Amino acid sequence: MLTRSLFFPTLLLVLTCSVTACSSAEEKKRQVSIDGGVVGYPLHQAVAEEFKKVKPDAQISVAASGTGGGMSKFCSGQIDIAGASRPIRKEEIQACKKKGIEFVELPIALDGIAVIANQSNNFASCLSMKELNKIWSPKSTSKVGNWNQVNSKFPNKPLRLYAPASDTGTFDYFTQAVNKKGKASRTDYTATQNQNVLVNGIAGDEAALGYVGISYYLANKDKLQLVAVKTPEGNCETPDPPEKVANNTYKPLSRPLLIYVNKMDLDSKPAVRDFVSFYLDNSKKFVRQSAYIELTDEAYAKAKQRFTSEKTGSKFKDAKPGEPVTKYI
Repeated sequence: MLTRSLFFPTLLLVLTCSVTACSSAEEKKRQVSIDGGVVGYPLHQAVAEEFKKVKPDAQISVAASGTGGGMSKFCSGQIDIAGASRPIRKEEIQACKKKGIEFVELPIALDGIAVIANQSNNFASCLSMKELNKIWSPKSTSKVGNWNQVNSKFPNKPLRLYAPASDTGTFDYFTQAVNKKGKASRTDYTATQNQNVLVNGIAGDEAALGYVGISYYLANKDKLQLVAVKTPEGNCETPDPPEKVANNTYKPLSRPLLIYVNKMDLDSKPAVRDFVSFYLDNSKKFVRQSAYIELTDEAYAKAKQRFTSEKTGSKFKDAKPGEPVTKYI
């Protein structure tokens, strides 16, 4: 009798645990996690909010730890999708490989890195890549601190620098383009992940120069001076209007914004597949709303094809700053 009385509670416990496990597994299938660059975050957030209207049961988590932080979480299996404002780095590919994580790389928009100065600056209207290198080179730390050291025609006035933090994709891409090596930069500048802080700092400092994603400039253009960059063809160009980014006139500081999707999650979590499909189908609408630049129709079609076929690996890992996106899609 004692054996029978113990049997039913035990059976009840097993059934309860099984139901709980099933419930947890089902809930996990409805979850989507995306983390990564501050540049691109408003776009991911806009897509997530609209997707929730179509799929109310979906649980979407969107964060902005910086491209480096997002890729670190992605390659350790903590998130489904990484948002990146520069292509995946070779060491990140190796980190993913060690964890057995295959990924699908998808370009979703374009961005131009805007070089900005204080509104009172009336002399640095266009900077060459050589001048930008002189400003931002690691060798310039504590040495280049006046404008006339950059160009003898500039006034003998202090130069103070502002830039995104070293774990951001914007920092990586800019240093690769300007100093020919990602993460190679002088260190004596004001750094933060929050590019709104950079905008406010530059707007309030007459000696300031810095760089931000184009959306941050466009939202604050009334209080900043946009500095043109001399292209390889010798023309002074800016990322405003954004069409100059779209047609690759503004180079080498035009770049793709990408998402990296964990293939296993794509296959095992319907919400992830539905979210990414929705993202690609509606990208143009949300890119405009978020002040980024659209890819061409052909590029979106190729991205959708890459997603549908679940083609893994990176085509952008060897891309050089300023090269057109269509070359790698």
